Parts: sequence; structure tokens; C-alpha cells
Amino acid sequence: MSGETKNEKFRRLAAARGDRVLKEIALLGNLSNQRNYEYSDTEVQKLFAAIEAELKDCRSKFAHKSRQRRIEF
Repeated sequence: MSGETKNEKFRRLAAARGDRVLKEIALLGNLSNQRNYEYSDTEVQKLFAAIEAELKDCRSKFAHKSRQRRIEF
């Protein structure tokens, strides 16, 4: 075993995965260059709707864990 705590593992993986996501978002932004690409407003709206929906789902997974409620009888 590596001796790494659960929090240390989370922080290590979150940093790496977060950096990767931010890099991909920056690359996605490069597609806005109309000298190289052609797109419609509808296509852009669909792209960002899908991204925002996935991000909302991901965020809810974190919120759900901290707000689980139990019914006590």
C-alpha cells in the first residue's frame, strides 16, 4: 500500500483530471476561430448544452453525497 490517504488520493486525481478538463476546454475554444471553422448558433448551443448538462450531473454527484438524509423511525 502506498500510504496515501483518501484525501491525498482525491487531491492528486482531482488536480490531474481537472487540469486535463481545463486543457480540453481551452482547445474547444479554439474552434471559435471562424477563419478555420464554420458553425451555426444552433450547433454551438447544442455543444454547450451537452457540456453544461454533464457538468451539472457531475456536480450533483458531489452535492448528493454530502446531503444524504436518513429517515429515522
